[in-house]
Amino acid sequence: MSTHPNQEAPAGAITGPVTIAKIAEAAGVSVPTVSKVLNGRADVAEDTRARVEELIRTHGYRRRRGPGGGRSALIDLVFHELDSAWAIEVVRGVENIAREEGLSVVLTESGGSTPRDDWIDAVLARRPTAVVLVFSGLAAEQRTRLSARGIPFVVVDPAGDPGPDMPAVGSANWSGGLAATRHLVDLGHRRIAVIGGPRAVLCSKARIDGYTSALDAAGIAVDPALIRHGDFHVESGRDRGRELLALEDPPTAVFAGSDLQAMGLYEAARELGVRIPEDLSVVGYDDLPVARWVGPPLTTVRQPLTEMAEEATRMALVLARGGRPANLRLDLATDLVVRGSTAAPPRR
Repeated sequence: MSTHPNQEAPAGAITGPVTIAKIAEAAGVSVPTVSKVLNGRADVAEDTRARVEELIRTHGYRRRRGPGGGRSALIDLVFHELDSAWAIEVVRGVENIAREEGLSVVLTESGGSTPRDDWIDAVLARRPTAVVLVFSGLAAEQRTRLSARGIPFVVVDPAGDPGPDMPAVGSANWSGGLAATRHLVDLGHRRIAVIGGPRAVLCSKARIDGYTSALDAAGIAVDPALIRHGDFHVESGRDRGRELLALEDPPTAVFAGSDLQAMGLYEAARELGVRIPEDLSVVGYDDLPVARWVGPPLTTVRQPLTEMAEEATRMALVLARGGRPANLRLDLATDLVVRGSTAAPPRR
């Protein structure tokens, strides 16, 4: 279809192949300014950056790269928060693959429960080979900025539903919750509580769904008073544990949504004179090294954190080389590791 000679193109419209020069013309800025935006430079006015980013998103511009891809020999590993032994296992997995590929790893924290917007500016300025994001997600605008610069990304243990086109590696959380609860049922427990993570977090919801499925299969009614939510840290395990143990009819067993929460539950039990496992059985989740060191050693669901990080890094590097992984979503198997923190319920 041809355009009438006297018909003007709409403001910001780009016809034909999309180039930096055409984006600059449509945005009313210089080519170097567009280049600064593409390189994640901070010295660009916010309204100008937003205008250029919108044109990049609208027209699907992807930067052409010469040999070597024009990227630095880095993998950016972005955590929502970087303050636990859980994170160390993920770092180990990413570094294992990076070392094989002759790449270095840069750690970035995106801001915990109140994410900052500046983390992506720093990532873009470094122009890494790939980005691995942990226990988080990407806003549409952030995905656009990474994609426009040809920087592939993969999410490890996504907090929400990543969608069918978001590369992600997780674990079989529902199966893990099922196995943990079934173990307690098989020991004879009927008052089984669960301490999950945040209500909206995907992995926590899946683990609690596994818990309720195991109770349903055993013909045990689900008691809402025995379902508590925390944030996967020690303090929430301690606080929710105190609440559960203070009930008029307390549980004889608790499935904690993380090993760190289980450690907090241990603390609450000590404060109240509750013995593990004689009075209370405890199952954790993750199988961090600390699970073997505490007394008694913790029965837990092994989540293959290091392997998850390795698979995510491999996937990101396949994307960086222009390939497409066989699967954009992987969920690795979990295993129940039985130790000394679980036993038959006490006789009452």
